[in-house]
Order: sequence, then C-alpha cells, then structure tokens
Amino acid sequence: MVEITPYNPPMDPLDVLHEDGHIIVVNKPSGLLSVPGRGEHLADCLISRVQAAFPDALLVHRLDRDTSGVMVFALTAHAQRNLSMQFEKRSTKKTYVARVSGEIAEKTGTVDLPLIVDWPNRPLQKVCHETGKPAVTDWRVLKVGGGETRVRLSPKTGRSHQLRVHMLALGHVILGDPLYATGEALDHPRLMLHSEELRLNHPESGKGMSFRAKAPF
Repeated sequence: MVEITPYNPPMDPLDVLHEDGHIIVVNKPSGLLSVPGRGEHLADCLISRVQAAFPDALLVHRLDRDTSGVMVFALTAHAQRNLSMQFEKRSTKKTYVARVSGEIAEKTGTVDLPLIVDWPNRPLQKVCHETGKPAVTDWRVLKVGGGETRVRLSPKTGRSHQLRVHMLALGHVILGDPLYATGEALDHPRLMLHSEELRLNHPESGKGMSFRAKAPF
C-alpha cells in the first residue's frame, strides 16, 4: 500500500451553494474526506459537517479527499434513490478544472483507457487493458503557458481517480497530486483539481439544474 499524507482537514465553514427540501449542494474544500475513513483520526469529513447543519443529509456521490468543488447531498430517501440512479445512468454532467504539468499542444481530446486498482500500491489506480473497467474523459485546453496547462475535464464514466490517472497517462500529471505527481509537479500547496459544475435533474420536480463553484486556483 502507498503511504497517504497525514490528514489535516481544513476548518473552512460549510459553503452552501443551494438548499431546498430535497437536496443540498455544497462546495467541498480540498483536503477534506467526503465520508469518514477507518479510525477516529479520519472521522471528520464533509458528510458529518453537512449533517451537523442538516441532520437528514444522505450521501449520493463522493469526491477524492484532495479534490475540491461541487457536491450534492439528498435530504430524503426518495431524493437519494433518484440522484443515485442519475449518477449510475450517467445522466448527470460533471465538469472539472485542472492545472497539469507541461504544455499540451492540441486543443481538445478524449482519453479512453480502462482503469483498475493497482492492488500492491492501493489506493493507486492504473490503466489495464485486460482487467480494467471502461473509463472515458473528454478534455479541452483553457490556457497554456509557464510549463503548465489549464484544462477543462468532462468525465463520461466515474472511476476512482479517473481524471488523475487519465491525465498522467497523457503525460500531463495534475499538479500537486500527492499520489501520482513527482518532482516539481508535486511542489504545490494542493491537488490542482476542482469540480466546477454539476448538472442534474431535481429529484422532485425533474427540472434540469446546474450548480457551479469557481476554482480557487
């Protein structure tokens, strides 16, 4: 197993983007687990903080500890079932912003590489054409310069570490990634990956909704 960096979650106040009787949408800070890990030292997490303010909040999806950005929680069992189904059927649309090492020459592209856990080095994931599960990411360059590229990433599947491993496979690791970056690419205050926008259908009304949180980097 790979040694994970010590857990020092940020103490930012809860940043609520939207709330109604069925869902609550928040902007998760980098460095905070979505759900509790194993052991008392990993108990502090986003869902426990959300439940302190909204006791009925239920988990729908997750973001990696070091990724920041938009997350939705359900406030009823019906909303949880409905939203979970939307994520499962990939009818939600997620858009991320990342800063990656190196200057990407092309403007857009797609990474279609199957992923699976790298068992001896878990929680790392790896590309494996024999046993990996399908994983697809569309990317678009936003800005290039200074030896790095700012990209918009649109995952079409929801594999663990998908964006991180797909950018690594492209030869452009996400800056500040504690698991996959090395050398200068690692020398950043945080993982430069942010969930900028989440589009979904409201679980009660069925109305299409879009929630955004600007990248803090």
